Amino acid sequence: MRVFSLESVIEEFEALTKDAGRLQRETLRKILEQNGEAEYLQSLGLGGRTDPGSFKACVPLATHSDLQPYIQRIVDGETSPILTGKPITSISLSSGTTQGKPKFIPFNDELVHSTMQIYRTSFAFRNREYPIGNGKALQFIYSSKQVKTKGGLTATTATTNVYRSKQFKHTMKDIQSQCCSPDEVIFGSDFQQSLYCHLLCGLIYSDEVQLVSSTFAHSIVHAFRTFEQVWEELCEDIREGVLSSRITIPSMRAAVSKLLRPNPSLAYSIYNKCASLSNWYGLIPELWPNAKYVCGIMTGSMEPYLKKLRHYAGSLPLMSADYGSSEGWIGANVNPSLPPESATFAVLPNIGYFEFIPLKRPEEQGEENSASTIHYVEAEPIGLAEVEVGKEYEILVTNFAGLYRYRLGDVVKVAGFHNSTPELQFICRRSLVLSINIDKNTEKDLQLAVEEAAKLLAAEKLELVDFTSHVDTSTDPGHYVIFWELCSKTAEDVLRSCCNCLDLSFVDAGYVSSRKVGAIGPLELRVVRKGTFHKILDHYLGLGGAVSQFKTPRFVSSSNSNVLQILNRNVSGCYFSTAYGM
Repeated sequence: MRVFSLESVIEEFEALTKDAGRLQRETLRKILEQNGEAEYLQSLGLGGRTDPGSFKACVPLATHSDLQPYIQRIVDGETSPILTGKPITSISLSSGTTQGKPKFIPFNDELVHSTMQIYRTSFAFRNREYPIGNGKALQFIYSSKQVKTKGGLTATTATTNVYRSKQFKHTMKDIQSQCCSPDEVIFGSDFQQSLYCHLLCGLIYSDEVQLVSSTFAHSIVHAFRTFEQVWEELCEDIREGVLSSRITIPSMRAAVSKLLRPNPSLAYSIYNKCASLSNWYGLIPELWPNAKYVCGIMTGSMEPYLKKLRHYAGSLPLMSADYGSSEGWIGANVNPSLPPESATFAVLPNIGYFEFIPLKRPEEQGEENSASTIHYVEAEPIGLAEVEVGKEYEILVTNFAGLYRYRLGDVVKVAGFHNSTPELQFICRRSLVLSINIDKNTEKDLQLAVEEAAKLLAAEKLELVDFTSHVDTSTDPGHYVIFWELCSKTAEDVLRSCCNCLDLSFVDAGYVSSRKVGAIGPLELRVVRKGTFHKILDHYLGLGGAVSQFKTPRFVSSSNSNVLQILNRNVSGCYFSTAYGM
C-alpha cells in the first residue's frame, strides 16, 4: 500500500527550508560526487573538491551554447560519462533557440523525482487552504511528438518526459489529481481531437471533477474558447452515447467510446446550463460544480490571459502553478491564496544548487525600458542564503542532469523568505522580446525574421529603413505586430508577401504550434510613414538621452505608450498574414 500524508509533505518542506544554506552545500556536494567522473567537470580541474568556493573558482558560468558540444555527443550515442556520472535517460526539447532550433537538454530520473516533489509540495499547501475530495481533475494536458536521437535516446518536451514516467500516475493519484481523460487522449497525435475529448471526458465526469488545470493558463482559456464552438456537439455525443465523427484516431476513439453511454438527462442538464449563461461567465463552476479552483502557470507571459480565465472561472480562485523551465524545477507555490499576479515560489534547496546574479538597473535607463530589454549591471553570483528581499537577480542552476552554473536567463525578485529559503517572484525573461503564451522569440529571432522578409524587398530594389515590434493583446487571440519604415512606396502584393514571410520566419516551436491551433492570431505588418523612427529618436532625446547612446527599441511594450502612439499615429498601411490560413 502506498501511504501518502499531506501533513508529512508539509513537515518535510518545513524541515528542508529550516537551514537552506547548509542543505544547498550538501546538495552541491551530492551533485559533484555523483558526477565527479564526468568529462566536463574533470576538464575544469575540480580534482574531486565539492565545496562551493572551489566550484565557483573552477566552473565558469554557462549558457546552452557552451554545453551544446557535450550534449550533442550524448545525443549521438556516446556512453562514456560526459556531463553526468549516471546515464542520461532521455532528452528534453526546449521551445527553440535564436536560430529556431529546439535546444537539447539532458533529462534523467533525478529530474522526474524533483518534479514529483514539487507537485506534492505545492498540492499539500493548496489542499490545506482549498481541500478537495476524492475525484478527478479536468486536465488539459498534451503529449508532444517523441523522436529517437541518433544515439537511441527519446527526445521530446520536458512535460512529455514527465507524463510518460511511471512516477507521474502514482503522484497524480497521491494528490487526488487523476485526469478525466485516458492516456490515448493525452498522448494523441492530433491536438484538436485531444482537446475535444478532454472536454467530453470532463463533462462525463462533471460531478467528480475537483479542479481544472493545465500547464499554462492560455491552454485553459483556449480550451473553453473551443468549448463555446462545440458545446452543442458535445451534448449530442452524451445524449446519444456516440462519439463525434471528428475523432478519427482509432486508439483515441476506442478509449473515449468506452466511457460513453447514452445519458439524455446529463446532456439536457449541460445544454440548459450553457444556454442560461451570460456570455459564458462562470462557465467552469456552472458545469463542474464541485471544482474548488483553477490551476496552471499564470505568471509572466501568461498574465494577459487572466482576465478571460477569471471570466470563465467566475467565483473560483485562480492559482499559479510552480516555477520551473525545460532545464528543471526551481520553486513551489506555497502561498496559494495569493493572486497569480503576486504569486511567489519557494526554492526547494535539495533539488539543485542555485546561485543568483545580482542585477542593478543603470540609473540612465528609465521606466520606459521593460525588464526584458534593460541592460543590467551584473555583480558576482551569490548563494541562495545571501539574497536580499526586494532585489532582482538572474538565476544560475546546477542540477543532477549535467547542467552546471547554467544561465536560465530569468529575472526574479526576492519577495520574502519561507524559513531560510527565498520566495521568488518571476519578473521576465531577460532577452525575451516577443511572447504571447508558450512562444519565446528574442531580439535575435526578430532580426532574423526581418532579414528574411527584407530579401523580398531587395529583389524589388527597395530598402527597409528601420523596424520594431509589439505584442497586441487587445485582440483575441493576441498577435505579433511588426512596424516597418520603408525608403519608398511599395507595391501591395510585395508587402503582403513580406507579411507572410515574417510570420513563417518565426520558427520557434511554441509560436508555430500556437499559430497552427489559432492560439496566436495572424502576424500584422504595419508600414509607417517616412521619418517615423526619427520622431522616436526625438522623443528619447527629449527625455534627456544622448544620440551616441540611442538604440531603436526593437520591442515596444504597451506600457511604453508614448512611443506606441508615435508609431500608430504614423501608420500608412496594415497587412495581416495568411500564411497559416487563419
